[in-house]
Amino acid sequence: MKNALFLPLALLLLFAGQSSRRAIPEQALPAKMQGLSFVAPRDSFHLEAMDAVRASGATWIAAIPYAFTREGEPRVHYNNGRQWWGERPEGCRHTIELARAAGLKVMLKPQVWVPRSWTGNLDFETEEQWQSWESDYEAYILPLADMAETLGVELFCIGTEFKAGAPKREHFWRQLIGKVRQRYSGPLVYAANWDEYPHTPFWDALDYIGVNAYFPLSEESTPDPEALRRQWQPTLEALRDFSAKTGRPVIFTEFGYLSVDGCAGKTWELEKRLTELQANEQAQAQALEALFSTFWPEEFWAGGFLWKWYPNKSAGEHYWAKDYTPQGKMAMGTLAKWYR
Repeated sequence: MKNALFLPLALLLLFAGQSSRRAIPEQALPAKMQGLSFVAPRDSFHLEAMDAVRASGATWIAAIPYAFTREGEPRVHYNNGRQWWGERPEGCRHTIELARAAGLKVMLKPQVWVPRSWTGNLDFETEEQWQSWESDYEAYILPLADMAETLGVELFCIGTEFKAGAPKREHFWRQLIGKVRQRYSGPLVYAANWDEYPHTPFWDALDYIGVNAYFPLSEESTPDPEALRRQWQPTLEALRDFSAKTGRPVIFTEFGYLSVDGCAGKTWELEKRLTELQANEQAQAQALEALFSTFWPEEFWAGGFLWKWYPNKSAGEHYWAKDYTPQGKMAMGTLAKWYR
């Protein structure tokens, strides 16, 4: 983070070298990251799209330049003609520039999509296959680190939800972090799946603990916020202890709920049954209220990025009636209450 607020951190990283205990000093910590995860759009959008972001109280966005890997293929495909504008470098750059013009901070969060599968399951049988994939991934990540430095991005995420690959290929991730630090002077994070973060082996090389916070809490259709807060307590305590152990604050690199019955349960299973589920805006709003009221008072929790936000679609379109976005729903009131 190269703005005045984060100059102490930038200097700390410069002089700390490759120390394995590079905790962020308290005076360098920002206010809570009040973030929205931008859906990379098919087409370009304009500065006016940031008006709704600012109205929500958000102070950060996550820009997500997607790549994709086919299951079993040791390749990473990026910046080809089949990808949407917002996923490619030009779209990502434009999104960051518009956020800058609107006075918003940015996390640049490269993310790999595996069709009909998940990055958490990504694995290969041979060393040669791993090295081929890792070479492609590095070629995808490093130019984005250059972009982050050039545009003054405040936070860079090195990867998302490689549950199997991260612990198995620790050496690769550590050397990649070193190469990114040579190009980008701001802080780094990794976005671990909710059940992955205790087993991620390279937090000591990063500046934040990143967690995609889809912790299953309750399968009730419309759970009460107080009941959800009680369900959150074991996770809250575990994250607090983990932050103290590692000396790093926790960011929810993703958090959010579908607007359907039972949205505080196993969201990855609900996604598969979305068409058959009953829309439930109240459940979504109450689940967000429980999350915010649980974590906002905690000093170790540095905020997070709501999944997800459409920058160039009008609120209320039928296809997102059950989606994660709060746009045009009861959850907008909850989001604005906390973000403002």
